[in-house]
Amino acid sequence: MTAKDEFIKIYTENIKRPGADKLLEYLKSNSSDFFTAPSSTRYHGAYEGGLVEHSINVYHCLVDYLNRNRAKELYQMDYSSESVAIVSLLHDLCKINFYTVDYRNAKNEKGVWEKVPYYRIEDTMPYGHGEKSVYIISSYMKLSREESFAIRYHMGFSGIEDKNSIGKAFEMFPLAFAVSVADMEATYFLEGSEN
Repeated sequence: MTAKDEFIKIYTENIKRPGADKLLEYLKSNSSDFFTAPSSTRYHGAYEGGLVEHSINVYHCLVDYLNRNRAKELYQMDYSSESVAIVSLLHDLCKINFYTVDYRNAKNEKGVWEKVPYYRIEDTMPYGHGEKSVYIISSYMKLSREESFAIRYHMGFSGIEDKNSIGKAFEMFPLAFAVSVADMEATYFLEGSEN
């Protein structure tokens, strides 16, 4: 099963709210590069299809995190399979049509200069990171407040936001903390960097 097939399977089995079908149509359309985009320019998932793979990895990491006894019993983290799928699979929609291929000179293994492709950022909608994802999703379907905050703050303390706001968001919306943990686990342990 390809990453695209797995994403669509998880999405369609779990996300049923009004507008979800239209959002999936957009993701599959020629107006979106979601299924071919990288997840970064040179770190985790910096290759064609890296974004969809990262989204699936975050989904599996979040499901595992929320299935821990401690999360369920002590922290009372109980979320629908729909909410879990939404916040994990869609947290990085801000990266749709965000990267473009360019070329630079680099020496090959023989020491000869040649043009090599690389990804660079071309942000045509500079609306932030998590907030842009919330904006895109909200154009198609309604999010709960907790889902919105989970997507908005999925970068956790590695983002550029005010650290007090992040802490307050995590305190008020535990799903935001859980998604940030799943995102970091996927990024650093499952995907790593090109080095």
